[in-house]
Amino acid sequence: MSKKLLLKNAHVEGIRFLKAYRENGGYSSLEKAMKMSPDEILEQVKASGLRGRGGAGFPTGLKWSFLAKPEGVPRYLVVNADESEPGTFKDRYLMEYLPHLLIEGMIISSFCLGAKRSYIYIRGEYSWIPDILEKAIEEAKEAGFLGTNILGSGYDLEFYIQRGGGAYICGEETALLESLEGKRGNPRLKPPFPAVKGLWESPTVVNNVETIAAVVPIIDITGAQYAKIGVGKSTGTKLISACGNINKPGVYEIDMTISVEEFIYSEDYCGGIPNGKRLKACIPGGSSVPIVPANLLLKTISGETRYMNYESLSDGGFVSGTMMGSGGFIVLDEDQCIVEHTMTLARFYNHESCGQCTPCREGTGWMYKILKKIDSGYGEMKDIDLLWDIQSKIEGNTICPLGDAAAWPVAAAIRHFRDEFEWHVREPQLSQTQNYGLAHYADPIVPKPELV
Repeated sequence: MSKKLLLKNAHVEGIRFLKAYRENGGYSSLEKAMKMSPDEILEQVKASGLRGRGGAGFPTGLKWSFLAKPEGVPRYLVVNADESEPGTFKDRYLMEYLPHLLIEGMIISSFCLGAKRSYIYIRGEYSWIPDILEKAIEEAKEAGFLGTNILGSGYDLEFYIQRGGGAYICGEETALLESLEGKRGNPRLKPPFPAVKGLWESPTVVNNVETIAAVVPIIDITGAQYAKIGVGKSTGTKLISACGNINKPGVYEIDMTISVEEFIYSEDYCGGIPNGKRLKACIPGGSSVPIVPANLLLKTISGETRYMNYESLSDGGFVSGTMMGSGGFIVLDEDQCIVEHTMTLARFYNHESCGQCTPCREGTGWMYKILKKIDSGYGEMKDIDLLWDIQSKIEGNTICPLGDAAAWPVAAAIRHFRDEFEWHVREPQLSQTQNYGLAHYADPIVPKPELV
């Protein structure tokens, strides 16, 4: 098992509440941080190599250093808890079971950034979690960790929770800020970036829940020690939401040095695929990242092992690679229909498009209708090429990444599983009663390995 930093106390009874959290070392990082200067904290975050855990993987310390600091203008920290990416549920786990870890990370981060007010924008469907967070905030205030003159430092800070309306688009940071201001959640044109003009046109940092929670162990063990965990630019630990055709779905903390093969089949993690089925494909970073067939997922383009980290998963670009993304690890066994799965994702992105950009507003609907046509047994060969053409005209042509998120699953499905799409067209009646199994592949999918 990998070293645990975020979930090391997740099993402790009552850890949701301040008493148990304090008894297990909680808020000791805050006490340490309040004796440091904001610049010293920033240097620790930079030294850690922490990358944003929401999907983009941008270096957190570098992002913080971009924050403008004009005189007399407030600065804000906004935590993106609008976890709406299909297949991703790690932030929900942190907020539900370790709320004080997030609160502690927010206080340290806010102090570093010079924010006097910080916000948690939480997914509307997480209806029960705001109550948990409000209780944790109340406990932190009563203990002197939040509010006026925190730990006698002279630093004041208040937290606010905003419930979203259930819009996937508000996971994009500028759409989130628009919604937080009480407006329709449409993404903004950039520049200016939030670091210069964010919430109420003031300098703002937006980070996701896991990213902010990771600041606590960084201050505890130092950025240099944190950077020694993992490999290369994939430092520290990463939470993975594992689901799909696996024996042990759940949230796992890995140090990004294990192989994809080990993660899927080891009893320490996913525990293999039920009923002895073979692996067909995987979506390793949430629904928006490219799907990869098993024979490319379990090895890189050079034939080397593919590891659970940012660089290894993207090896070879989008031809054979994918992305770590938000860590939503979706496993598909040999019985799954790629066309149907792709159609389901296209329907989701069509529904969640804000409609601001024509390529996304119109293109996502076209892709869904064509995929539904193919899946229903009425497809034509020209529909596959039309799908390819539509997705290529969406990618890179929208204000925010939702257009890319809608295009990539379709592009990767056609790139890697075109034979399955063609089979649906050639055998429309047969495709309605059975799935395109592994027997149709000339290059057999890698079977379950014998792990020692």
